[in-house]
Amino acid sequence: MSKILLVEDDKSIVDSLKEFLIEEGYEVINVDGQKKAIELIEDKSFDLVLLDVSLKDGNGFSVCTHIKQKDDLPVIFLTASGDEGSVVTGFELGADDYISKPFRPRELISRIKNVLRRYKKTSDVVSVGDISVDVAKGVVTKNKEEIFLSALEYKLLSIFFQNRGILLSRTKLLDEIWDIAGDFVNDNTLTVYIKRLREKIEDDPSKPTIIKTVRGLGYRMD
Repeated sequence: MSKILLVEDDKSIVDSLKEFLIEEGYEVINVDGQKKAIELIEDKSFDLVLLDVSLKDGNGFSVCTHIKQKDDLPVIFLTASGDEGSVVTGFELGADDYISKPFRPRELISRIKNVLRRYKKTSDVVSVGDISVDVAKGVVTKNKEEIFLSALEYKLLSIFFQNRGILLSRTKLLDEIWDIAGDFVNDNTLTVYIKRLREKIEDDPSKPTIIKTVRGLGYRMD
């Protein structure tokens, strides 16, 4: 589990972002100022820092400078929309990426994963229950034994992994997979592939616990 230090003094952002990151499987500690951030960085180890430019005391630039002098710890700046000057300054201080407020949570998760991957602090293997996917190799295992999926089945499983805990409508799934087979995927085809996928990954396909049906709404991987 990757450990993130969130340095942000806007309580509404902290509350929603921290909850979202925890749901995504990250451990999160948050502070609201420069002094507290530097004290924590000196005292504890982290895998990544999400750092606001404007803080309750001091500023994010000073924190970033301290981080880069102490350790090669990845930093993503949270900046006000259109604040080009802050972006440039952040990169000059060694920041690894930035995202403008208000940001889309999924985009932030993507940026976090990309930065951690560059630092090799995240695994290429993701798991739910006894199902694991080695993203780098494209290998799926169940109870550590490889199972073989078609290209469309693998794409479908990947979509669920990328959206764990999120309700996916049939329309959304169709939009995501329609071109993987080189032609149009209709609603009946989706039903068939959901069934085939469950037969390969579920202990009891008639009572699925990995890909659950939300009646009348779609599917969800918890």
